[in-house]
Amino acid sequence: MQVLWFIPTTRDGRYLGTTIGGRSITAEYLQQIAQAVDNLGYMGALLPTGRFCEDAWVTASSLISVTKRMKFLVAIRPGITSPGVAARMAATFDRLSNGRLLINVVTGGDPMELAGDGLHLSHDDRYLLTEEFLTVWRGILSGESVDFEGQHLYIKGGINLFPPVQKPYPPLWFGGSSAAAKQVAAKHIDVYLTWGEPPAKVAEKIAEVRKLAEEQGRTVKFGIRLHIIARPTESQAWDAANELIQYVDEKAIAQAQKSLATSDSEGQRRMSELHGSNRETLEISPNLWAGIGLVRGGAGTALVGDADTIAARMLEYQELGIDTFVLSGYPHLEEAYRFAELLFPRLPLDNQPPSLGQQLESPFAEFIANDNFSKPQVVSTSTS
Repeated sequence: MQVLWFIPTTRDGRYLGTTIGGRSITAEYLQQIAQAVDNLGYMGALLPTGRFCEDAWVTASSLISVTKRMKFLVAIRPGITSPGVAARMAATFDRLSNGRLLINVVTGGDPMELAGDGLHLSHDDRYLLTEEFLTVWRGILSGESVDFEGQHLYIKGGINLFPPVQKPYPPLWFGGSSAAAKQVAAKHIDVYLTWGEPPAKVAEKIAEVRKLAEEQGRTVKFGIRLHIIARPTESQAWDAANELIQYVDEKAIAQAQKSLATSDSEGQRRMSELHGSNRETLEISPNLWAGIGLVRGGAGTALVGDADTIAARMLEYQELGIDTFVLSGYPHLEEAYRFAELLFPRLPLDNQPPSLGQQLESPFAEFIANDNFSKPQVVSTSTS
């Protein structure tokens, strides 16, 4: 199991639907979160993309030098960036970070936002463009000189002179629930992502994408994007979930859902369907809560519970075929620490972070752990 966290480049805070308890997104705050991700042992972090976010590439680049191990899951946008330019950006970032780049392929979802960036294609045409884009992008970063003529792209002599560290290119991640999206995933993608739907629905997606990939002679890995509300007890966790949306009123829900309804994303439609704008039926599967989706687009569900319960739910997803979890919690700095402390010891992580006890391997470990500041004589400084 691999676990990634989330770098919030839009807003952060303790509550949804209000500025109360909100935090400004500053370079210093983003560095704090990235360094927590890096030091706690997360595999990496996702940076969101879109006009309501700070630019993901600029933000991730600013965090390379203040981190050592974490990987950055950063978006490329077919139709907004050309495949040649996107390939050079990826290769440069991968070299400067010493192989710490993951690529999130985002085809879009809000026609109004896409039109503002100059992209005016229909839903399925965007995925056709994405298929052409990835054919070119993969070829260029694999060291080929690419000539390509498709319905949307015409490339003559596309090359990359400075290869990436990761071979043949940084791994491609992608999420999409439509039939057109799944075809793209089967042909090109390394990790297929789903938002946090109930296990039965996730199992259906995995089976379909796996079958489509087999038809292409390929295998695909699977990941899930979820929020987490973990506390020492079940009741504390549900109290925290209710506190998170305590300022969300019916007007805020209606406004948010009206805005989200303009999206032609099948994944967004499925997210909105889970809660139906109804605050009374938000637990849509055991410990899977749709409250965040009342006012937030994209990933709108959270696992809520004590540490043992959340670990059990994550293992249920793993049994379906999910081996990568992209997680977040409000506020993102504190919740990165909380999740690591409560859940890492309970999960079969690919790279198990050192426990607190291992971090305190020194002659002074017992002294510090027991808070024996009044009895320094118990500490031995012998090197024998």
